[in-house]
Amino acid sequence: MNTTFIGGGNMAQAIAGGLIKKGFDAASICAVEPLAAARERLVAQFGVRVVGSVADALPLGDLVVMAVKPQQMHEAAESIKAHIAGSLVLSIAAGTRLGDLQRWLGGHALLARCMPNTPALVGEGITGLYCSEAVSPSQRRMAVELLQAVGQVIEVDSEALLDPVTAVSGSGPAYVFLFIEALQRAAKELGLSSQQARALAIQTFTGAARLAAESSDEVGVLRERVTSKGGTTERALTSMRDDKVVESIVRAIHAANARAGELGDQLGKD
Repeated sequence: MNTTFIGGGNMAQAIAGGLIKKGFDAASICAVEPLAAARERLVAQFGVRVVGSVADALPLGDLVVMAVKPQQMHEAAESIKAHIAGSLVLSIAAGTRLGDLQRWLGGHALLARCMPNTPALVGEGITGLYCSEAVSPSQRRMAVELLQAVGQVIEVDSEALLDPVTAVSGSGPAYVFLFIEALQRAAKELGLSSQQARALAIQTFTGAARLAAESSDEVGVLRERVTSKGGTTERALTSMRDDKVVESIVRAIHAANARAGELGDQLGKD
């Protein structure tokens, strides 16, 4: 598949790099990036074709990936709408709804929208994907193949479900980083060095996540196995329950979901 990225930022770089690692021909990948420094970085790292304008990228190919910031999406859509007949247009911008993107593209119907997350930068991302009804099965597979270059993909059958995806996994790395920060702080307060605290906190998360991923048991069962009656883990979990930590996390994710909807409303006003 011939792919053109509109925008050459971090996520475009991550996906392009993932495609190269999976054996895709660099000649089949093009990025439109107005900033010279970013163009030079893309060429140096991946050897893909990088140009400064849409006119220099024509034809845009089978798949056009809208990898610009949400606030730039309207302008970017205007720049490509005369050149996308037959192309699948995939948006990776948070909050930009397909109805608005379709309007900005002059009614173009072959649209898909996804929400990746930052672990894609190290090939460990997870992306929620929604494709409009006009997208063919082969084009859907093309979008999935592209996104699998940087991690796992889950397909949702309603665009509205991308807001919960955003709240859980799109914003989720920040929640994990916050918990790691808390573990590090407590470790240092208890006398461990900064280096020791960092190693203990990060590897505990990495190992626990891998155990959960590879186990056939529910995470609640895994938690119970670590929790001996009257032991240290039980004492810590009791403290968390008293502080309603779980309820607070769930409320926070609902708040993120609500904000995702608000952003969609705001971005669609122009």
